[in-house]
Amino acid sequence: QVAIKKMSLRGQNRERAVNEVVVLKDKKNPNIVNSLDSFLVDGDLWLVREYMDGGTLQDVVRQTRMAEGEMAAVSRV
Repeated sequence: QVAIKKMSLRGQNRERAVNEVVVLKDKKNPNIVNSLDSFLVDGDLWLVREYMDGGTLQDVVRQTRMAEGEMAAVSRV
């Protein structure tokens, strides 16, 4: 299973999308969702990544009550 993140390349999103591809391209870390591939589809960038069950880190942080140290450990890169 994989996850696909679809990003618009219009306006300021273009720089953000390209930066995300460049930063994650060569990063392999057991604590980070790895990027597997990327495609241009109808003017959008599709990022193919490892699938991680449980939702996004943002969802976890918003829905879970954590102490500062726990939050630091979860979001540490």
